[in-house]
Order: sequence, then structure tokens, then C-alpha cells
Amino acid sequence: MAITTLDAGTALVLVDLQNAIVAAPTAPRGGQDVVVRAAELAENFREHGAPVVMVRVTAAADGSDAVPGRCDLPSPAGVLPEAWDEIVEDLSGHPGDIIVTKRNWGAFYGTDLDLQLRRRGVTQIVLAGIATSIGVESTARSAHERGYHVTLATDAMSDLDPEAHRNSIERIFPKLGECGTTAEIIELLAKTRS
Repeated sequence: MAITTLDAGTALVLVDLQNAIVAAPTAPRGGQDVVVRAAELAENFREHGAPVVMVRVTAAADGSDAVPGRCDLPSPAGVLPEAWDEIVEDLSGHPGDIIVTKRNWGAFYGTDLDLQLRRRGVTQIVLAGIATSIGVESTARSAHERGYHVTLATDAMSDLDPEAHRNSIERIFPKLGECGTTAEIIELLAKTRS
């Protein structure tokens, strides 16, 4: 399905494009390719005066703020490198951007993201980031549940597992919103903001 429109109140939400996650091996595209497309989206959103949100995940070094609960495949333990949770340089340093710090998969639970968006009159979000099936999909589901129109920049995301990425793109995202490419979103943004 093609992207039909971008609301006047549309924000770009970039999920987990931070040092350690971008450096991880991902498919179908590498982290740096995702960053290039995300930076292009962010630049265009800023030029049109639309909000840009940078979401980052972090955790206490001792694991004291880890999400509780048992699971079959827990997150790997270990010491995280310094600055692992900082937004990559290509996307950081823009004073007008909104920074949201999360400690879960999705960007809404336990953060002020919903408040930040609603205060700015946002009714639609464009999502991109890493990992497609984890942070991006969790955020898309929560946005949909909160009544936002969701647009997914499918060429500006990637995953640690190519099958999980494909499942999100083909089976989940079409049920949550409209999917398109970075170029299609930028073209529509220019048309609706002229």
C-alpha cells in the first residue's frame, strides 16, 4: 500500500539509532545505511518545521532498571562499551530535536513521548530505526493503539534477524499503518508543506 497523506501534525520518530545498535550486524541493510536514510528524513522534517524525535534506549550498568519478568531468550549480559547509548553523531546535535530515553522496547511506555507529541499537535508519526521487529514495531503498535496515524519508512530500518524484519514489514506494519520509502515520504512531505 502506498502512503496516502501526511497530516499537518506529523513528526519523525527515529528509534534506537545509537552507537552500539548501529554498529551491530543487521539485515537487510547495515546500520550506517539506515542512518544515512534517517538523516535525510530528519533534515527534510527540520526544513519543513516538523518535529524530529530521537529515541534512545539505555540501562543502568548494574541492571537494576531492567524490565522484570521471565523469558525464554533473555537479553545478553555483559559490560556495555562506553557511549553505547548515545545517538550516533550523524543524527545528534540538533537543539530543536526532542530526545526521548526509554528502558523498554517501545518508545511510549514509561516515557514522555506521547505528551511531547500531543503538546505539539502531532496526529501522525513517521517511524524508522533499528531493530525493525523490536523497538520500531513496539513503538508502531503503541502509536496505533494511541490513535496516531503511523507511516513506516521501510528502507530506513533494519533488524538483527532478517526473517523478523521481513515479518514486520510484510505482516505487521500493513495492519498498523502505511509503508513507504524514504524518497516517497520526502516527496509527500514537500507536497503537503508547500
